[in-house]
Amino acid sequence: MNPKVQSYFDTQTCTATHIVFDAPGGHAAVIDPVLNYEPKSGRTTTRSVDEVIDFLATNKLSLQWLLETHAHADHLSGARYLQEKAGGKIAIGEKISEVQKVFKGLFNLEAEFPVDGAQFDVLFAADAKFSIGQLQAQALSVPGHTPADMAYLIGDCIFIGDTLFMPDVGTARCDFPGGDASQLFQSIQKLLSFPPETRLYLCHDYPPAGREVCTHTTVARQKAENIHVRDGVSEADFVALRKKRDSGLEMPYLLIPAIQVNIRAGALPAAEDNGTRYLKIPLNAL
Repeated sequence: MNPKVQSYFDTQTCTATHIVFDAPGGHAAVIDPVLNYEPKSGRTTTRSVDEVIDFLATNKLSLQWLLETHAHADHLSGARYLQEKAGGKIAIGEKISEVQKVFKGLFNLEAEFPVDGAQFDVLFAADAKFSIGQLQAQALSVPGHTPADMAYLIGDCIFIGDTLFMPDVGTARCDFPGGDASQLFQSIQKLLSFPPETRLYLCHDYPPAGREVCTHTTVARQKAENIHVRDGVSEADFVALRKKRDSGLEMPYLLIPAIQVNIRAGALPAAEDNGTRYLKIPLNAL
């Protein structure tokens, strides 16, 4: 059985959130929900995730899963808020613990902050199988952008997180802690080994001038057209290209708040004794 997919695009962070379901009145998973954040004021809002909640309610869908492809550096996760409103289990790849260890140290988080992924309900091992109502799904390990990246194979679709972008944009960066261009190349080859008609649902799109936003493509298009990793590009060529490109990229402007929230499974830091929650900025450390 192949899934039905409803996608939403947050223009502030260029992030696609996907609702995957078996049938109206059935069961659903939400992949990479967004909590809106205004960096100038430090305020969060729920506009993007409320669209998801409205769709679930309108279609009478029971939310089973909130699937994170990785700990994002470019938007705050809306998973915890969505879970509070609609239920479901928050899941991510089991190697999130490696990411948590790095950033607990960088942000000097509270001593009791666990670095074993306990903030999430389910930690997927590579190739773990699960179901979404009548849909069969599998978690695919696709490291390279970070060590914890997962893609989700559901029917004839793969939700690929930060691996590939649209063919005219290329591929994800590999210069975050634990990132590795050679690993990303191998992960991409895994994705491109699926049948040509397989739909690949993106986590982001950054369209060049004149092109509208796209939230999915196909294996065939990627193999024929991707500017970084189309057929004929060797691993050595890709690694050289990716390293050169990454060396000139700026840090994502939401990395500092996003990581602190996302390694907590979308939860905000606990309120301090004055009732206010705080995020940290490590000075001269990045």
